[in-house]
Amino acid sequence: MTTHHPNLAVISRYAQGGTGLDDATVWTVEVHLEECADCRARLAGSTTGDTRALLDRVAAAVDRGLDESPPPARLVQAWSAARRRWLIWALAPWLGMTLTALVCAWMLESLKPGMPSLVLLLAPVAPLPGVAIAWSRRVDPAWELIAGTPGAGLMMLLRRTATVLAVIVPALALVGAGTRESPALMLLPCLACTAATIGLGGRVGVRRAAIGVGATWAAVVVLPTLVTADLPAFLQPGSVPAWALATAALAAYAATRAADYRGLSSLS
Repeated sequence: MTTHHPNLAVISRYAQGGTGLDDATVWTVEVHLEECADCRARLAGSTTGDTRALLDRVAAAVDRGLDESPPPARLVQAWSAARRRWLIWALAPWLGMTLTALVCAWMLESLKPGMPSLVLLLAPVAPLPGVAIAWSRRVDPAWELIAGTPGAGLMMLLRRTATVLAVIVPALALVGAGTRESPALMLLPCLACTAATIGLGGRVGVRRAAIGVGATWAAVVVLPTLVTADLPAFLQPGSVPAWALATAALAAYAATRAADYRGLSSLS
């Protein structure tokens, strides 16, 4: 606020439409009036009778309009806003595809029990298609609005990832119940790969991170296992403690990368 109060003559000229005042003076008076209640009161007393009559007519018209207007439209339901935070409909086909792949893997494993567990091989990367879609400008029609809100970023991704896991984890438990593999050996690598995707996603984009983690798992684990027909040591029951430690470490790392999700580079 300016410390110098405009004199009564300046305020009177301003009240009459700025007659005789240059633009700089008008701007200075307006800035001062925003903060000074005393000068606003002096301005109110300097208005002409015609101006006061005009203000009275405008106030009366506004009151009539409010009285005659229809009731306000219903606001968007709260659940709709919550839904935007937790999921997008574009997730549905990807989750359906993942569930179908898990069921097919379970059926093949049931038909050929001597081969390595396909469900176990697919479990670590099962959530990755859904995670890639959960935070992507390519599929979310409202991403411009969401990306600019305080609730966007890592917390938004974690909410939608939780929705993906809420679908994938029970499906893994269901198909895994018919196999001989440990449920922990399916769940922990699944969570570890998900945490790795989130940790890398802020730097390279979530979609690229999901593709990279999935491709690495396929090249390093899935293809060699299918060729040799033997599960690697890190997918044996004794590897559960190591997977638990890796999952905790990757989750802690992902939690430290919140700043990476404040820009739009993570929206890929």
